[in-house]
Amino acid sequence: MKVHLRQIPQGEIIHLEGEEEPSHLELDSAGVEPIGPLRYSLDVGLSGGGLFATGRLVQRVRMICVSCLESFEREMISDTFATQMELGGSESVDLTPEVREDIHLLLPAHPRCDSGGDKTCPAQFPAGSDHSLLSVEKAAPRAIWAALDQLKTPPSDGSP
Repeated sequence: MKVHLRQIPQGEIIHLEGEEEPSHLELDSAGVEPIGPLRYSLDVGLSGGGLFATGRLVQRVRMICVSCLESFEREMISDTFATQMELGGSESVDLTPEVREDIHLLLPAHPRCDSGGDKTCPAQFPAGSDHSLLSVEKAAPRAIWAALDQLKTPPSDGSP
């Protein structure tokens, strides 16, 4: 996503709106498939020898649910995209790395198909069972450390 600096009058802000091919976002490296183009609405300006851009990014993606292993779609929306870049003397500035980073930061580490609240994941656990990592600590917090408490502390004089 390149911005040509000659399009921006000094001291003014221009509004850019459109769509870009999502292949530059490298979403496949995150295990995500882009669905359709990246949509953007940005305000871009020049300030103090640099370029700034703020606005909105929207990318629809397909992910795999970590619970049921079914694919589902979600829109990744950044309403607070903001970047400031120094100008390197070229006639254009490429915002692709900053846009890519912003979209990647929106992706969930453990996507669940029911995280949007519009669906119930088919991989539901039986009522009353607690399969969280914290359930072990809730059940017997002292038992977890019992084995470590039994370890002998090495002598402080350095001998084995």
